[in-house]
Amino acid sequence: MRLRNKPFSEQVAIVTGGGTGIGRALTKALAHAGMKVVIASRREPVLLKTADEINAAVQGERVFPCPFDIREHEQIEGLVSFTIRRCRSIDVLINNSGLAVPETVEKITEEGWDQVMDTNLRGIMQLVRAILSHMIKNDFGDIVNVSSQAGKHGYADVPSYCASKFGLLGYAEALRDHIRKTGANIRVFNFCPGLVDVESVGAEAAPRPGLIHVENMARTLMYALSLDRDVVLEDISLYAR
Repeated sequence: MRLRNKPFSEQVAIVTGGGTGIGRALTKALAHAGMKVVIASRREPVLLKTADEINAAVQGERVFPCPFDIREHEQIEGLVSFTIRRCRSIDVLINNSGLAVPETVEKITEEGWDQVMDTNLRGIMQLVRAILSHMIKNDFGDIVNVSSQAGKHGYADVPSYCASKFGLLGYAEALRDHIRKTGANIRVFNFCPGLVDVESVGAEAAPRPGLIHVENMARTLMYALSLDRDVVLEDISLYAR
């Protein structure tokens, strides 16, 4: 039996950290494909500016800003409620929020460790938990986790970041197994990029040495989402030669 699909123009996405960098590039690609996109992060002025600029480019209201802190459980529930109320559905979740606290293994602080884990791992778990029932009920959904090469390789100057990104891949594998057992029409993708140039963002701009152009993240996202729904595509590594 062929799994149910929906055209991009009928889908609704949430992109955390959607106001800048990788999140902005992913939001732009989704909006240009016809999706409605709720962008969420702590910096409301940045969200408003990004929404205005992308909506002007697509000549319509497709991007909706929602200020929130992924570390606050009540705000996670608020984001889900806002999206359902405003757009009636949640079809794609892109877990892009993340931060790093540079501390050596010998000098890790509890404060720095907790800040990274609460943002990069615990918050994502809580957001997925809040949204998963909607996707299962509708028998449709895609969950995209922006991990990192630091989720596959350890780096001495950011041990907490590496631990969080390794943990994200492990959590995603458990999530996939749960979805397999429920038989739900939901896919889970992990993107594991190396260094991404989010400053040289013009279409013709050359990325800085050792970095990939951020548009490669956007093109990879649209490729993954466009695959037949019975195709399994798990961890995707992207890095500069």
